Amino acid sequence: MEIQDKKETIVGHLSELRKRIIYSFISLIFFSVLSYNFSEPIVKNMISKTPEIDFVFITPTELFMSYLKISIIAGIVLSLPIIIFNIWLFVKPGLDLHERKLIVRSLFLGGILFLLGATFAYLFVFPMTLVFFTSFQIDEIQAMISFSSYLAFAITFILSFGLIFEMPILMTIIVKFGLVSTETLRKNRKIAILVIFIVAAILTPPDIISQTLLSLPMILLFEIGLFFSKLVEKDKSKDA
Repeated sequence: MEIQDKKETIVGHLSELRKRIIYSFISLIFFSVLSYNFSEPIVKNMISKTPEIDFVFITPTELFMSYLKISIIAGIVLSLPIIIFNIWLFVKPGLDLHERKLIVRSLFLGGILFLLGATFAYLFVFPMTLVFFTSFQIDEIQAMISFSSYLAFAITFILSFGLIFEMPILMTIIVKFGLVSTETLRKNRKIAILVIFIVAAILTPPDIISQTLLSLPMILLFEIGLFFSKLVEKDKSKDA
């Protein structure tokens, strides 16, 4: 009887998982198809960041594949809340109240920070980076950039900034699992700031404006991470 109950439980979990995957996949397909209609305006907006460059495509399918890539990425972004919600419905029964609150707060704050990082990069840092790299043209060598390579560079650049803005969440997680304490992070604040400036120098062109635009938000994110890490430590001490 017990073995039969376990089998029924496993079958029930697999059935629920399949349902959540189907719902998530349908939402991804729907938003990707919907986003394809807006691919051309997105492309034109991206091109407007560098009006001095005449982009080309060097294979017959290159521009179409770029449109397709944009629509899929937009579909992932738009369907992400539905996908996360389905994942949440699947794992929610196995979590206690404290774990549910922690996951909801982390997902909400993490999503906001990622969007802030990606938006900040696209509107401010990315245009200056393009100006810097395209300034290396000489009369004998002119830029002839394919749009697909430009799109790949833009996606990598923007996603990098979005992930960097997840620093407070990462700090909170490592403190939550006891890998490091808030006091240790505070004592090594100067080292952290030095590392931030090094990372900013690597990710941005070698000019002080671009590096400052990245390093100052990262320092602020580090301080925010310290604040949330301290709150997590207080919760752990209360539970103890």
